[in-house]
Amino acid sequence: MRIYFPEEHPEYCARDLVVAFPAEVDGARVQCAITAEALEDHFGAVSLREDDLVAAFNSNRHPIEHAARRLLNEIGAKPVLMHSGYFRFCE
Repeated sequence: MRIYFPEEHPEYCARDLVVAFPAEVDGARVQCAITAEALEDHFGAVSLREDDLVAAFNSNRHPIEHAARRLLNEIGAKPVLMHSGYFRFCE
């Protein structure tokens, strides 16, 4: 399975309190997202403000993408939503 993360600006979704970013799995675009709680608990986001969450994502993009890659390898080309608990158990 070929997994690639395009260098695109992540998108903040205030309704769901997530930061979303794309992946390509065998050429198919797949939505990945990480919760605000996970960014606060594990990646240093200092608040739920969009700027703080996106900054925490950008500062930790590689470990977040690495975690998304592990999930994509397990489930295939399906959307991924990473919660704080996932990082608690995979660290």
